[in-house]
This record gives sequence, C-alpha cells and structure tokens, in this order.
Amino acid sequence: MIFFSDFDGTITQADVTDRILEELADPAWREVEELWVRGLIGSHECLERQMALVNAPRKRLDALIDAIPVDPSFPAFYQFTRQQRIPFYVVSDGFDYVIRRILRRAGVDGELRNGRHLFASAMRVEDGRVRVAFPNSCSEHGCATCKATVLRRVDRDSQPIIFAGDGLSDRFAVEETDIVFAKHQLLDYCRRQGIACHPFETFAEIQARLNNVVDIATMREAHPATTLAK
Repeated sequence: MIFFSDFDGTITQADVTDRILEELADPAWREVEELWVRGLIGSHECLERQMALVNAPRKRLDALIDAIPVDPSFPAFYQFTRQQRIPFYVVSDGFDYVIRRILRRAGVDGELRNGRHLFASAMRVEDGRVRVAFPNSCSEHGCATCKATVLRRVDRDSQPIIFAGDGLSDRFAVEETDIVFAKHQLLDYCRRQGIACHPFETFAEIQARLNNVVDIATMREAHPATTLAK
C-alpha cells in the first residue's frame, strides 16, 4: 500500500496557515477566505492573496509555528510505516517551510523531511515579508497543491492508495483513493457524497486498524472497505 496524508489539521492539531493569518495578517484575509469557501476562487489564488497580507519578523513567525501541537501518535505512526515499508507522502496546500520545521520538532526525518515525499506550497521569509510559490498547483480546480494530480503521478503498480485528511481541500484527493480516513470537514463531505470512509481522530486509530490486518500484503487483493471495516 501507499499512504498519503494531508498536513494541517491532520498531522497537526490545528491549521497552521489559519493561525498565521489570524495572528500575523491584515484582517482583510477573512474576505478572501469567504470567496474560497463560496467556491468563487481556488485555494491557489486564496493563499496567494492571503499570504501577501502577512507581515511579521521571522522570529515571531517561527515562534508561532513552534507552538502548533502535533498529533502525539504521529511520530510512532510514521515509524510504523517505515518498519512496514509503506511509502508515506504528505500532500498539502500548506507551506514547506512550516511543514519541515514542525516535522523536525516531531523527530521525523528521512524522505519526508528532505522533501522527496513532500508535496506542498513553497515559502520563504525576507525582511518580515512572506514570499510564496505554488510548484504543485493546477488549473483544473485552482488548487494550491493539486492532491489528485500528485496521487495520479505515483507509480501504483496495483497497490492500494490510502489517504488521510480533514478539510475541504482534500475532497479531490479522495476520488483517486482506495481507502479514505477522514475527520472534520472531509468526513462531513464524504458522508454527504456517499463516499466510503473510515472516521478517525488520531494516527493511533489508523495504526490500530492497519495492525488488525493479519498480513498487510493481503490488502492488495482484498476489497479495502471489507478489509478495514469494524
């Protein structure tokens, strides 16, 4: 199997980008957010306009990032995927600068930290201003990071794709996924759309489900919903 995960609100216990905007941006960011929520603009345009409103010294930004809590069970889950040789990728509309800093604090290293398994928006800080770029964007849905495109690019070789997420930015990814773990807005979306998914709150719950599979390799032949259902 191959495991993909959102970052903000999934691996972290709070949306880092929202915290940055709430504390460091001009209040006009909320007007832009409303346009995105209403579907009038994509997340690419939304984040580009919002991050232009952020003004903060690097030390203040770093202090805010360092205060973001991570799911306490995530580091152990990441080690579990490495022990089981399950490729683990992060796909996020969030920013690489933020993600790598938080992963370092969580003790996560390897291909995820060095960027080979990280697909996200790009950020650098210069003279108190945040500069952003979107190397994984697409025109199809206007996403800052097109998660569906990233999933389609992976050489699956008939391996099942697992995705874990929490927000509306994850809704296109589930269309390319065999097994979905969902919470919060993504869980509501899946239920409204009739998309099979497994509710979760922590990565410990996901790990417990995967541990219940006697032979992980059999999931390649078994129906995902049958294999992981209670």
